[in-house]
Amino acid sequence: MPRSTQVINGREYIYEYKSVRNKQKQRSETKREYLGRMIDGKFVPNKKYLLREELEKEKELTAMRGPVPAKECKRLFSGATYLFDRIGEVLGIDADLKSCFPSIHKEMLSLAYYLALEPSSPMYRFKRWALTHEHPCGKDIPSQRSSELLPRVTEAAKMDFFRKQSKRRVETEYLFYDSTSVSSYSGQLKQVKYGNNKDGDSLAQINLALLLGQDSGLPAYYRKLPGNITDVMTITNLLAGVEYLDLKKTKIVMDRGFYSEKNVNALFKAHYKFVIGARISLKFIQDQLKTERADFDRRENYSSATGLFIKSQTMDWAYEETKTRSGEVVNDSRRMYVHIYYNDQLATDEKLRFNKMLDALEEELISGKYKEEHEKNYTKYFDVSTTSVRGVRIKPKQAAIDAARKNFGFFALLSNGVKDPVEALHIYQSKDLIEKAFSDLKDRLNMRRTSVSSEENLEGKMFLQFIGLIYLAYVKHAMDKAGLFRKHTMQELFDELDVIEKYQLPGEAAYYGEITSKQMDIYTSLGVDPPA
Repeated sequence: MPRSTQVINGREYIYEYKSVRNKQKQRSETKREYLGRMIDGKFVPNKKYLLREELEKEKELTAMRGPVPAKECKRLFSGATYLFDRIGEVLGIDADLKSCFPSIHKEMLSLAYYLALEPSSPMYRFKRWALTHEHPCGKDIPSQRSSELLPRVTEAAKMDFFRKQSKRRVETEYLFYDSTSVSSYSGQLKQVKYGNNKDGDSLAQINLALLLGQDSGLPAYYRKLPGNITDVMTITNLLAGVEYLDLKKTKIVMDRGFYSEKNVNALFKAHYKFVIGARISLKFIQDQLKTERADFDRRENYSSATGLFIKSQTMDWAYEETKTRSGEVVNDSRRMYVHIYYNDQLATDEKLRFNKMLDALEEELISGKYKEEHEKNYTKYFDVSTTSVRGVRIKPKQAAIDAARKNFGFFALLSNGVKDPVEALHIYQSKDLIEKAFSDLKDRLNMRRTSVSSEENLEGKMFLQFIGLIYLAYVKHAMDKAGLFRKHTMQELFDELDVIEKYQLPGEAAYYGEITSKQMDIYTSLGVDPPA
């Protein structure tokens, strides 16, 4: 490839030019890449160039020498780890980890494989698994070595990995954003706080925010948050993290827990497209329903594609921005679509739940067994009086009950980019992918309760669990597309492949044992060539 030299402040810099295809503009463009400097007449390459050269030499040597003869007799289970090897190649995980963590990437991969393939297994049992399985590191990683490795997962290297992975696959897809709570037994971690624990644990917690791609089904980015931070407070730092990923077009999907005027303004300011759930009680939604609620379930509003009644309108959002430097407040308007949906079955279900709640409140008031967390609803829905003759008298506040019931069955989405309400609903409903990802993190990757006692170890372990989640998400997405869940659970699929053995004899090339047609079909369905 052509190279050029540029002298800046007396220093001689070397650049390489290459032609790349711009898919959006449908044309070729020239991209310049910095390679290093000339010092005393000698070329001194940068780290990126050295790594590239090392990878190319390694490929050439591998192609020249063919299979490497074994030095000792071994028989290892390899079918499941072979699958992960191929997934790592397809997604570029191997290359990106090697670039960001050059001295420890193989150990990181082995630990991530172990966490993903051995559900809920603690790190100290890695040795037992490593003795019987082929994996990237190829040897045991003692507990002391793990403790030394985890703190080396630095924030800079981690963010670089996110950026490289995002460039590979999330340029055009919607990104689901949500958070979950992770309980902790440790009182030494700074961000462990008591908050709204989403699992109902009484333990203190940290919160984990995650971005996940709609089309790929793969996680793209995560952030660790203090346990007392609410969802609505997390958007500003999310946008800073997403900005670093340097995506061409960013599209975010969030549920209504993240809605606030401030957050919508922040999304507009960042020029991000979004679909966000909104409370039906918002004034501009109630204003629309005032004139439309009675006739909302007319046939003309029915969508056979969704089974819902739908109405949409365009509104001018009152946009407000405070300039960072001057503090000047700018007021303007932005176009936004308001999609309102009505589900008559949901209305019936909500009515039943509401009446059960009122029954429970009334029973508590009559029996005198008050609950502090229900105090607000006692006052909201009942007038309570006590007389010496009749005792406790309870009278429902019908106006308050009617005000609550009038919104049953309705829900709303806001978007600045999706005009079609059916498309907006499809995008929004796909976000159950992120709930499944949280379930895998907690239940399979052992993140439901963390017991590490140092900030550095927590950061390192969470990153390994995130890497493991990428592999699991890829397999789950591929299984879903291929219809494999009709035949296997994900664990059954791993168990089916895990029995495939790889044999090594001194002086001979390693070879795989017998592979059944069923195992062949699984590899092929997941988009992976079976072992030769």
